[in-house]
Amino acid sequence: MRLLLVEDNVPLADELLADLGRQGYAVDWLADGRDALHQGASEPYDLIVLDLGLPGKPGLEVLREWRAAGLTTPVLVLTARSSWAERIDGLKAGADDYLSKPFHPEELALRIQSLLRRAHGLANQPQLEAAGLQLDESRQCVTREGREIELTSAEFRLLRYFMLHPGKILSKSQLADHLYDGESERDSNVLEVHVNRLRGKLGREVIETRRGQGYRYAGVSD
Repeated sequence: MRLLLVEDNVPLADELLADLGRQGYAVDWLADGRDALHQGASEPYDLIVLDLGLPGKPGLEVLREWRAAGLTTPVLVLTARSSWAERIDGLKAGADDYLSKPFHPEELALRIQSLLRRAHGLANQPQLEAAGLQLDESRQCVTREGREIELTSAEFRLLRYFMLHPGKILSKSQLADHLYDGESERDSNVLEVHVNRLRGKLGREVIETRRGQGYRYAGVSD
């Protein structure tokens, strides 16, 4: 899953980039509201974490302009201001959730998980479940029929994206857009390797190949 972090506090941004990276997210970081306005509307992000007190253009104005332009990407607002008026303004502008500073990193992680599942019409359960598999995002492993299967970080990121899109055909370019940040080199051959490794662990029928189209997460093999 690819996130945009818009935060001008460099130490906090560095901390969040490290935490979110460990959680398997590909994260782009911006510190200026004007840059965020353009990039948030032009790149295929799964979720945006937006600070309100930004240079260049305030976060609230950025959010209003995104929503006015039809951007539907979930937005989690961060702010050092905790008054009810500020929260109401943020929600009216189109925020999907609100988190006041200071906050615990685990709370941010759980709120991001909840927003991503909600955006894909999935229940907010302790584990992500789809087609017979249970994915533990905190431990980055998957369980099938009571048996725990270890995953590499790349396999975890790929399987999580498939499980958030059960039954949908996902092209290689779509997968690359959502699994890598803007600075990473994208190689479809590497994606094929990770898909094949997941099939080796979960069964070949779990992920179907649709020739000329991409891949489809189908479920658990016999």
